[in-house]
Amino acid sequence: MSSILNHFLLIGAAVFSDYPGLPSPEDFIQKIIPNLWAFLIQLLALIVMIIIFFIFGYKPVKKILNKRKDHIESQISEAEKKNELANKTQFEANNNLIESRKKADQIVSEAKDIAKTESRKIVDATNVEVAKMKQSADEDIASKKEAAKEDIRKEIVNVALDASKEIIQREISDEDNRKLVDDFLKEMDKK
Repeated sequence: MSSILNHFLLIGAAVFSDYPGLPSPEDFIQKIIPNLWAFLIQLLALIVMIIIFFIFGYKPVKKILNKRKDHIESQISEAEKKNELANKTQFEANNNLIESRKKADQIVSEAKDIAKTESRKIVDATNVEVAKMKQSADEDIASKKEAAKEDIRKEIVNVALDASKEIIQREISDEDNRKLVDDFLKEMDKK
C-alpha cells in the first residue's frame, strides 16, 4: 500500500511542482486521509452501513414498491375488464332497446290493424242494423198505410151508405149494402 501511496506522491510532486502556491502532494494526501487506519475503518463502516441499508431498507422498500406496482397493475387490469364489461353491457342494452322499439312498433302496427278490423266490423254491424231498422220502418209504414187505407175505406163506406140512404130515401138491406160497398171498393182499387 505504501508503494501505491509513494507512486501517487511522485506523480503529485511532478504535477504540483509547476504551481508554487499549491500545497505539496504529501500535504494534500495528509489533509484528505489524515490517518490511514481511521480511513479504512470508516470505509469499512460505510460498506457495512450500505449492506445493512440494502438488507433492511432497500429490499423491504423494493418489496413494498413491487407490491404496490402489482396492486396498481391488478386494479388497472380490473378496471379494463370492468370497462370491457360495461361496453359489452351497453352494447347489449342498445340492442335490447332497438329490439324493444321494433317490438313496440310491431305492437302498435298490430293494434292499428286490429282497430281497423274492429272499426270495419262495427261499421258493417251498424250498416246491417240500419238496414234492419229501415226494413222494419218500411214494413211498419206499409202496415200503417194498409191500416190507414182500411180506415179510409171504412169511412168512405160509411159516408157512401149515409149518402145512399139519403139519395134513395129508403132502407137498403145488408146484402145490398155489401154489394154496393164491394163494387165501390173494387173501383177504388182500380184507381
